[in-house]
Amino acid sequence: MAAEVLGLEELAPRLSRFQRLMGLDLGTKTIGLALSDVERRLASPLDTIRRTRFSVDAAVLLKQAAAFQVPALVVGLPLNMDGSEGPRAQATRAFVRNLPDDILVSYWDERLSTAAVTRELIAQDASRKKRAEVVDRMAAAYILQGALDRLARLATK
Repeated sequence: MAAEVLGLEELAPRLSRFQRLMGLDLGTKTIGLALSDVERRLASPLDTIRRTRFSVDAAVLLKQAAAFQVPALVVGLPLNMDGSEGPRAQATRAFVRNLPDDILVSYWDERLSTAAVTRELIAQDASRKKRAEVVDRMAAAYILQGALDRLARLATK
């Protein structure tokens, strides 16, 4: 019983028209969620889940996915700068392995996503408190947008 993990190239033909995707930024304290529009062109920040136990976190996540009829998740994979996988990437893979097998998952390299979002929020003069409130879901949107852009390029080939 594990979520089915696919590359974006494999995921694309399994999606039907007007199905949304959900992006995840898995942190140690929170999970940032983002949602695509039905045409899968634009990612928007959705919510932040405060992490407790896997079963509780997964239930909240799956409830959100069901509410928007999301068949697949794009999960940020926190690779090291040299492309290798460290403890955070292993923890992310373990989280995905424990999800039910009726959801599809595709990983997206999330290196520097939180840093990019934080820089943008600072440029917008967002307070430290405001940045802390929104950075996780905005990072999830950043991750999901990268995957959406890749899916769009695949569709034009």
